[in-house]
This record gives sequence, C-alpha cells and structure tokens, in this order.
Amino acid sequence: MADASMDVVSKFDKQEVANAVNTAAKEVGNRYDFKNVGASVELVGEVIKMQANSEERVKAILDVVQTWLIKRGVSLKHLDVPEAGPRLSGKEYKLDVSLKEGISAENAKKINKIIRDEGPKGVKSQIHGDELRVSSKSRDDLQAIQRLLREHSDLDVALTFTNYR
Repeated sequence: MADASMDVVSKFDKQEVANAVNTAAKEVGNRYDFKNVGASVELVGEVIKMQANSEERVKAILDVVQTWLIKRGVSLKHLDVPEAGPRLSGKEYKLDVSLKEGISAENAKKINKIIRDEGPKGVKSQIHGDELRVSSKSRDDLQAIQRLLREHSDLDVALTFTNYR
C-alpha cells in the first residue's frame, strides 16, 4: 500500500481578508466615534493600511479589523503588526500591517522537531521551501500529527493542512 501524505502550510484566503477589510472599512465609516477623525482602512496588495488623527483611533481601527478577520475565519497569526505601533506622518497617524504567508525555516525546523519527538513512530517529514510534507503508512498517524500541531499554541504561525491523501 502507498504511503499517506499531507502538506503543512501557512496560507490564508485572500478573498476572506479582502471581505474582512472591506467590512471593517464600512464599520469605520459608519461608527460615531470615528466621525471627523480622518479614520480609514484599506487593503493594498498584502498590506492593510490604517490611518486616523490620533494613535488611539488607529489602534481602535486595528481592533475592528482584527474582529472582522476572526469572524471571517482568518487567524491573527497572519498579521505582522509593527511593535513600534502607529507612526506620525504629518498630522495623521498611520499603521501598515503586512500579511505574512508561508512557514519560515526556523518555524519549519521547530515543527519538524515536534513531529519527530512527540509524533507517532514511522512518520517522516521533509521541508520543501515554505511548507512541510508529512508522510506515513497510516492515515491515522497523519491525523494524530494534525491534532499534535493544533495543540501546540506556542508556534507563531497559523497552520493549515492540505493535499491530504
């Protein structure tokens, strides 16, 4: 019998992100506390751009965007929020939050180590660029690996399992 395999990747649905940002932009446009403060949010490529006339308002816009992303099923681990916070640009405060996709080499090694140390015996994993290929003789072992990786919340990357065969 052939080996069962799956890919461990970190990807998000671009349409869901666009829908969440558009809904957040509507909410920002309609909410009373964002009136007359120059508040706006938009998605430009892989970056969510937010701006308002105060640092607190920009952080409130970020909270609205995060709320809509969660409602749309997009993990907040895909957001790369700058630690410095909103920056002053003229009279406006701006915050550019980039979206990150793919598993870094460091995280791939960490996941590989978790699979080797805690996973069932006979499971093999290989790093292919920004994803991991996990293979085993049994599909049950692959499901055990999925459970194991979902339980590890210390990973700073959102994991998705694809090509399950």
